[in-house]
Amino acid sequence: MAKSSFTSKAIASAFMILTGSVIAGIVTMVILYNTQISSMNPTPRPTFSTTTTGPPPVMRLPKNLIPETYTVFLKPHFYTRIIEEVNVTSPNQTMLFTGNSTVNFHCAQTTRTIYLNSKDLAVSKPKVIDTENNNNIEVSAMKHHEDESDFLEIQLKEALEAGGNYSLSLDFKGEISENLDALFVSTYQEGEPEFEGDTNTERFLVATNMEPTDARRVFPCFDEPEMKAVFYVTIIHRRFTKALGNEQQSASNIIDEDWQYTSFHPTPKMSTYLVAFTVSEFKPTPSTHERVTIETFARPEAAAAGHTHYAASITGKILQFYENYFEINYQQKTLDQIALPDLSPAAMENWGLITYQEGGLLYEEGVSSLLHKEVIATLISHELAHQWFGNLVTMKWWNEVWLNEGFASYMSYFAVDHIDPSFKARDTFVMRDLHTAFEEDSLASSHPLSPPQEDVQETYQIIEMFDAITYSKGAIVLRMLEDVVGEKVFQKGIKMYLSDFKYANTDQNDLWDYIQMAVDEDSGHTKVALIMKPWTTQIGYPVITINTTDGGIYQKHFLFNDSSESNLWWHVPITAMSDTSGLFSFTLEDKPEKKDTLISKSGEWILANVNCTGYYRVNYNPENWERLLTQLEKDPHRIPLMNRGQLIDDAFNLARAKLVDVSLALNSTRFLHNETAYIPWESAVRNLEYIVLMFDRSEVYGPMQAYLQEQVKGLYSFFRNYTYYSKVPEDHSLQRSQLLAIHVACSNGLPECIEMASKMFANWMNSNTTNGIHPNLRSVIYCQAVAAGGGKEWEFAWNKFQSSSDTSEKEQLRKALSCTKKIWLLNRYLEYTLDPEKIRLMDVASTINYIAKNVAGQALAWNFVRAHWDYVRQGAGAMLIEGVTSRFSTQFELKELEHFATDYELDSANRAVYQAIEQTKVNIEWVGEHKDVILEWFEGQTAL
Repeated sequence: MAKSSFTSKAIASAFMILTGSVIAGIVTMVILYNTQISSMNPTPRPTFSTTTTGPPPVMRLPKNLIPETYTVFLKPHFYTRIIEEVNVTSPNQTMLFTGNSTVNFHCAQTTRTIYLNSKDLAVSKPKVIDTENNNNIEVSAMKHHEDESDFLEIQLKEALEAGGNYSLSLDFKGEISENLDALFVSTYQEGEPEFEGDTNTERFLVATNMEPTDARRVFPCFDEPEMKAVFYVTIIHRRFTKALGNEQQSASNIIDEDWQYTSFHPTPKMSTYLVAFTVSEFKPTPSTHERVTIETFARPEAAAAGHTHYAASITGKILQFYENYFEINYQQKTLDQIALPDLSPAAMENWGLITYQEGGLLYEEGVSSLLHKEVIATLISHELAHQWFGNLVTMKWWNEVWLNEGFASYMSYFAVDHIDPSFKARDTFVMRDLHTAFEEDSLASSHPLSPPQEDVQETYQIIEMFDAITYSKGAIVLRMLEDVVGEKVFQKGIKMYLSDFKYANTDQNDLWDYIQMAVDEDSGHTKVALIMKPWTTQIGYPVITINTTDGGIYQKHFLFNDSSESNLWWHVPITAMSDTSGLFSFTLEDKPEKKDTLISKSGEWILANVNCTGYYRVNYNPENWERLLTQLEKDPHRIPLMNRGQLIDDAFNLARAKLVDVSLALNSTRFLHNETAYIPWESAVRNLEYIVLMFDRSEVYGPMQAYLQEQVKGLYSFFRNYTYYSKVPEDHSLQRSQLLAIHVACSNGLPECIEMASKMFANWMNSNTTNGIHPNLRSVIYCQAVAAGGGKEWEFAWNKFQSSSDTSEKEQLRKALSCTKKIWLLNRYLEYTLDPEKIRLMDVASTINYIAKNVAGQALAWNFVRAHWDYVRQGAGAMLIEGVTSRFSTQFELKELEHFATDYELDSANRAVYQAIEQTKVNIEWVGEHKDVILEWFEGQTAL
């Protein structure tokens, strides 16, 4: 719905209250609020006397009521600090919040029942008013549906008439969450007490994380993305704290000696999942922008030490880049960012108040890796892109959340490249997303980018949509579309799309229509919807097989389980090149084709999917494969950089699907002994990781390590002088290669590498004061030294982890602690994940996965996850399952996994578990067929 579709009396009335005589109006509201809330004792949530006993007829809200504005007063009762003074009883921390809300809505169809969403809230005092004549409409009953719908049903004694405007007021109370969802509490340590008697340095804050369906746990609302509204929010919070919200502060004043309020200007028309606020003692760092006031908030110590400076220095530039690219200004006067000690996602794009995990926003000169700047820039670019894709224009329903996340991922390529071209990030990001999507989309249990709405109804189904398909495949499919229609046409189409659907909701057909309009205006002939529909409504992707002998070319659905039946097909845009000729392009339809241009001359190779612009794999006849691999060994630079990586990736994955011999895949790594570029090495290491996972508990592992030692010697030697003097090259791509060289060399037992890492770490242990290891190298040096060491090294790393206040250093140490080969230490570390004082809840899943990646820790981690599933799965169950089952390749492990699927409550991990079952079956068959061949190949290489 477009912005200008209506202007209700309710909006005008609320606007007058909040802006016409703001101070008097707000004080009156606060007094009214306190009167309403005073009767709501902070007791456990009551149960309603009337509830439904079965599921509702539908999971979605009816469309008969259209919300227009919300006025929300909310009071979190927590303390930011607990003061311990002699002879004074310290206050107990309270996790209560109370509030009231009024939603003004338009009635589109006569009804005597109001349905909205509410979960985990005690709701009372419903009041319905006909706002056109100020008449009260009596409520006959209110009940909460105790099922997955979270419906709050309010029955009326008289009907709401179609065409009328009404309001619903409710009081509510709930509990501040300790599980990083809805309105949640976060803690951190402050350096020194600020005043006498303050002996406790633990500090508390609250923040919100509403996406996708947790707004209903903070206030009753029409909690669906298409039901957009304008929000007027007032937060009552303790004095000397700072409340941030979606909009600029409109008023603030003291209520009494304990409380003050902060009111915010009305938000743009937006979805409920974007509503956000925080209450903390954090301090801001400003950014530069000609029109928008931008501030980045962090812990006082971190802000004072300048850890927000890098983020603050690039945010305005990124925002300006998007404004220029889309030719649409950011819609608000302020933009706040806040680095939270705890947050379940890496970041959340709330309009005007973007929340981040600390590690995604803070950078400490001399401590953080130079490469961490790329992480920060990418994350900020992704979240700022959402201010247009997701916030300004929103998908109609969660089945098409890729319109939010795929676009944000794709646009971040351009923004990061704009603010710092030295990162050379675009190629790296493309390959990362391409291979991430390929991996998950190679299973029959994958899902389409855009499944039917009826398949995505319950909350766990919605959460399952936030995966590699949505983010990475979404970005890559958009890149492919841009390549087909041209960059200028694509940019023009999305500009029109964003402009015409401001404040409204869309589906992918709207996007295709607007790209088509741009194509038509450019006199193009591409049929956008025809080409794109198979890529978004079907699972998977094709493998294109090219026979250079006779020019034959055909497509087939690529699956690791090649015995799976599939009749899917796609419109495949193909760009190819040969040894002697330039680029040529064509589109492959569903039927096999013959292309004379693909008939190879004597000794000439053909390379398809140049620069990896298409979302497909390529297979060739054996002769062409041999020519390409020979070219890589003779002069790899004749092959474009991205394709040097992709040839390896295609070869290994075609071997996993049994479409080529595994020896061909292994042969694709032979040229690496002379390669220094990051992308080919990264592709090889990632693909060999699958073989490592399948065979690092078998006799294959020794010869494999010996081969990799030899292959990496050249790369390791290339960086030796840098590494031994704890220095790094200026080029960011070479910095990545240096880290990879150390990782591969040390983890495969190259003696000089292990000696180097152990010596650097020992020097740090013995110095007691300074860490002489370059920040770039710390992650890999810490890990390899802990792996080579014992209890002494582990204890040192653990003590440093506990005492460090730097988020980057803590993250590197947290990962390194999982590298030990001592089982008793890994068991101890797993137990630590159950204690939030030791390992924060948001880090539990990744810590367990780090341990599971360690061959000594995999079985420990799997047993631990099953023993403590209810705790460890919170917010990251799918990620955990993927991590702890990555080595499964035996019938015994398959049976354990199948028992897990039936014996445990899976919720949002459901799809991940069944994908793991499918992958395990593939692994069992593949290992049985290829173990002897792989062992023979590696033994043959070491004998040369």
